[in-house]
Amino acid sequence: MTSVPFLTKVRQAAIAVLAVTLGGFVFYTSFNGPFESLVQRSLFVMTITALAVLMHPLFGGSRLRPLGMAIDAAIVAIVTVSGVYIIGNFETIMNDLPWATPRDMVMGFGTLLCVLELARRTSNWVFPMIVLMAVAYAFFGYLIPGQFGHRGFDAGYLTEIIFLSDRGLWGMLVNVASTTLAAFVLFGAILLHTGAGETFFDLSARLGGSRPGGAAKIATFASGFFGAINGSTVANVATTGNFTIPLMKRLKYPPAYAGAVEAIASTGGQLAPPIMGTAAFVMAELVGLNYWSIALAGVVPALLFYLGIYSTVHVIARRQSFRAVSAGDLPDWRGAMSFTRLAPIVAGLGGLAFGVVNGNSVELTACYGMIAMLTAVLVARIANGEDPRAVFGIILRALEAGGKGVVIVGILLVGAQVFVAMINLTGLGVAVTSAVLAIGQGEIWLIAGLMAVVCLIAGMGLPTSAAYVMVAAVFAPALIQQGIDPLVVHMFVLYYAALSVITPPVCLGVFVAATIAQAPWMKVALQTLRLGATAYALPMLFLAYPGMLGGGGYEGIARAVLSGAIFALGVAHLLGGARLPWGSLTRVLWVVPIVLALMPPWWATLAAAGVFGGLVLLSRQATDAHAAANPQPA
Repeated sequence: MTSVPFLTKVRQAAIAVLAVTLGGFVFYTSFNGPFESLVQRSLFVMTITALAVLMHPLFGGSRLRPLGMAIDAAIVAIVTVSGVYIIGNFETIMNDLPWATPRDMVMGFGTLLCVLELARRTSNWVFPMIVLMAVAYAFFGYLIPGQFGHRGFDAGYLTEIIFLSDRGLWGMLVNVASTTLAAFVLFGAILLHTGAGETFFDLSARLGGSRPGGAAKIATFASGFFGAINGSTVANVATTGNFTIPLMKRLKYPPAYAGAVEAIASTGGQLAPPIMGTAAFVMAELVGLNYWSIALAGVVPALLFYLGIYSTVHVIARRQSFRAVSAGDLPDWRGAMSFTRLAPIVAGLGGLAFGVVNGNSVELTACYGMIAMLTAVLVARIANGEDPRAVFGIILRALEAGGKGVVIVGILLVGAQVFVAMINLTGLGVAVTSAVLAIGQGEIWLIAGLMAVVCLIAGMGLPTSAAYVMVAAVFAPALIQQGIDPLVVHMFVLYYAALSVITPPVCLGVFVAATIAQAPWMKVALQTLRLGATAYALPMLFLAYPGMLGGGGYEGIARAVLSGAIFALGVAHLLGGARLPWGSLTRVLWVVPIVLALMPPWWATLAAAGVFGGLVLLSRQATDAHAAANPQPA
């Protein structure tokens, strides 16, 4: 057994201490309220920078590691000195709007480069390059002729925006990351460390495992549960996929199909409340609504997203005769629903409900949920005769996981804030909006189509929150100027930004799923597109039916839910290949309820429901007849 090198042990210990410290900082400021804005944000950036350097060391494991250690130390030193400088001068910065000195320029651009280097390590080179291009555009835009040119800005003025204000490195998105977002990341970490992870898996197995295509349905439920908490497609695939994909393959599912089910189901987690890929908190700031309005607006689309996946999986399972998971492989209901297992989950939700009803801030509401979960775990352990001191271990592990969990998204949002500041400063968003409107000639669907393509391309290779911020800053105004509700537009952008992670050619979620499934990534990607067809159409339905996001009153919501459900089910039966009695060519009849569901009049929606119901009855008869004529071996 090889021993762990001393320096590695020191680094791991430092990571644990810093992560617990950051988790404690988040909990403290959630309960007592944040510090002064620039103080809160500077402390947060300094801490996540040090953690990022330790978690993602430069040249780790290579002969160049000594050079990497020197660079890592320089990064921590530069950001720390800059942060301390901001903390010491925050009143002057906010009240006197100081001129930038050469020292400020060095600290400002030095800190920006350090943040972008860490963004490269934690994600990839695409994001930092985009931010650098935005800064370069601010410097040299005066060289560009026409509507995309501007007067240009010198290093001093850019330093005042990026470093000596609350619009750049210490801006609004950094505030979101250090308060509301960090609080919910910590809430999710405590939830998982109090046993919710095992409970989610068991509930998923019981809900979907006993039905045709049970393994794929387990993946759908489990990925939805986990994704709603961790908010990352890639992390979700890596976590749940290591269990669900081998299970599907063991039950003779094609490897590419197994990987695709996990990839698309994990993507939905980024769009499911409460966290919505961490974008819900950012959207609340950009749109100007409170967080709970954003989370509530995301409920119906998320349900339709998973309705489409589940229905497609079910239709394919019936057609391909994919078996259910055997009863012996399913967990016992009593174990999954025991008091010990459910108490933390119920208590956490109860804590959130108390905060909402009481009108508390989002951070304090999340804090109530954390306190309630830990209290429930303590009571459950005492009731079971277990050592209550083990709860302290849970607290430390949860604080560590929460601290680590906020590092990547925190670093990315610091860089994204600089990007947004440059876009606003140079007027690029206005120029792009004018160009898009000129091309679209006022045709909303053409403009929406252009935006959808741009979102899918611009988001490739980027985490959802960063992709959403960048695309929303540049392109969202084009649809908003057409009179569409800003919430609808931002949800439209978020969905396509999230879907870029499974859209070829740069589809990180698919790459991970394909690796686990040991299948060609392109085959996995094509199957993912098939299973996720409803998801790609949903944002367009937001424009047609604002009721999906809670607009238009009760009638508008009811109409949107009914039309959306028929659309999702119709697409699932069409692309899943649901049989009809008159041969394969007649499957095109599934298009009829899909088209009727998209038509404005109420009679069309009711007709869509009737036609779909009739086709389902015929499909069941055809499927049962085919199964009887072609019995499967036991």
